[in-house]
Amino acid sequence: MNIKLQLKVMSFLQFFLWGSWLNTFGSYLFITLGFKSEDIGAVYSTLGIAALITSPLLGIVADKWISAKWIYAACHFFGAVTLFIAASVDTPSSMFIVILLNSLVYMPTLGLSNTISYYRIQNAGMDIVADFPPIRIWGTIGFIVAMWAVSLAGFELSHIQLYIGAVASLALSLFTLTLPLVPVAKSNKAYGLVDMLGLRAFALFKNKRMAIFFIFSMLLGAELQITGMFGNTYLHSFEKIPEFASSFVVTHASILLSISQISEVCFILAIPFFLKRFGIKHVMLMSMIAWMLRFGLFAYGDPSVGGTILLILSMVVYGCAFDFFNISGSVFVEKEVDASIRNSAQGVFLMMANGFGCIIGGFVSGKVVDHLTVAGSPEWSTIWLVFAGYSLVLAVVFMMIFKYKHNNSSTATDSYA
Repeated sequence: MNIKLQLKVMSFLQFFLWGSWLNTFGSYLFITLGFKSEDIGAVYSTLGIAALITSPLLGIVADKWISAKWIYAACHFFGAVTLFIAASVDTPSSMFIVILLNSLVYMPTLGLSNTISYYRIQNAGMDIVADFPPIRIWGTIGFIVAMWAVSLAGFELSHIQLYIGAVASLALSLFTLTLPLVPVAKSNKAYGLVDMLGLRAFALFKNKRMAIFFIFSMLLGAELQITGMFGNTYLHSFEKIPEFASSFVVTHASILLSISQISEVCFILAIPFFLKRFGIKHVMLMSMIAWMLRFGLFAYGDPSVGGTILLILSMVVYGCAFDFFNISGSVFVEKEVDASIRNSAQGVFLMMANGFGCIIGGFVSGKVVDHLTVAGSPEWSTIWLVFAGYSLVLAVVFMMIFKYKHNNSSTATDSYA
């Protein structure tokens, strides 16, 4: 198998196993197992907890002591075991523990898969900038295929989705054994604990501009958790309305949601133009407005013809909401920090967005949904409008306090004040 095909298979399976349950798991917990929204929020917050703990630690281990290949394979093996166990769990406390264990071994693989891909591409004399994106796009395709497979098979509300993820995780673990070793870094330089853990980048919080940026990274990261937890559950709630019970929106909610990932692919291609034309601040503002539209369109959407159009538009703007924040944020960090702490600074960015943001989004949104639930039925329109209002407030405050001046000249540099 040639290098590119190997890496495409790895990327496909990496996200196929996640797509098989991530977006539908909340519906399974809420509808099938009868968990409270607060319990679901706690379960989903495990992704953020793992991003704070094992993602940086295993990255250090892969850099200095054990090849990324072996850590990657071991993580997916234990991930398969935990998903298999989760399929038979039916209590909130037990589910929290099992999914936490799964998150602790899955979240580090997101970075490790990139490490493996970069090494293979560079070692083969290829260009990362030119050759990695066409490989990584297969991860998004894998996520979409998994969502469609689970939906068309009728497993959106079934524990079978977890078995599918477990099988895919085991397959990826075994497939990893066919990959060559990624050598660990060899250096005689002595590192202190602060440098080893990448903590020196936290000094960036002394810079007001960077502190504001990281705080908003956390607050935007919370929005991603909200839509991941309750989007599918919301669409399935229309099953209680007789005229909508057998509609496509209800029976194949996951397929409808997959439009979000398709949109994501398209907006990735538009990022370079928007960054050059409008600059980082305005691109991030576009992301915040897109989040407002994502939730606002959800509030007024339903399985009727007109309502379905609103739901589809909500999926389309998701690509802008997700990509414009994540990619432009990464670019801002890359441009703003010293080269000596660039990797650590990117780690702080991810920690704030995927770590603290994920935890806050899980717990707070769960409480909001529970608070706006009457007689066991969430007031979804009100809930989505609350989240849309949250996004609007973020946009207004960010526009006012984040100082930035952009020059769209191809040779000019952006400036900050």
